[in-house]
Amino acid sequence: MTVAQQERAALVTTMRGVGPDQPTLCGDWTTRDLAAHLVVRERRLDAAPGILIPTFAGYTDRVQKQVAAENDWNVMLDQIASGPPLLSPFKLLDPFVNVPEMFIHHEDVRRAVSGWEPRELDEATTSALARQVSMMARMTMMKTPGHVSLRTPEGRNLATLGKGPTVIITGDPGELLMFISGRDEAKVTLSGDDDAVRAVQGGRGGL
Repeated sequence: MTVAQQERAALVTTMRGVGPDQPTLCGDWTTRDLAAHLVVRERRLDAAPGILIPTFAGYTDRVQKQVAAENDWNVMLDQIASGPPLLSPFKLLDPFVNVPEMFIHHEDVRRAVSGWEPRELDEATTSALARQVSMMARMTMMKTPGHVSLRTPEGRNLATLGKGPTVIITGDPGELLMFISGRDEAKVTLSGDDDAVRAVQGGRGGL
């Protein structure tokens, strides 16, 4: 089983446990809305582009709301658990693009409840998440006003980008992914000039 498949299974298990009406870190989305998002992303090729392309976002939002309203909760979870269908472009890309997708959304469910703690991750999962940090940082932090260095607690530099005052963000790979994807519920430390730190915190793009 790949890391993406493990995280997918863990996400579905957690969502089954909390039910369809629980909050998430995805704005005002409930777990039902999040499930509909994942179904649309992998199974509605006509609507999926709007997840990333603003021009099509309105149509995607309408389709997602329809999917959330018309589909049984357990049916949606079964669809997510079974993975991308044969004709989905995610079928071949699943081991790569779905590592951060499934991990982040799993944590979106877990961390919406007070008292959460980071999971203990195995080495394979930690390594897979580390490989995603640089690419995702360039998607969400290219316009951040600062010279940002993303590092693990052991001092390994996973990404460096931007210009301006230096801000060092330190955390385990999964925590760095949560932070750079726009989530405040991430156990990271930021060091640097106070104004630069605030600018970096406020300048992230969300996913």
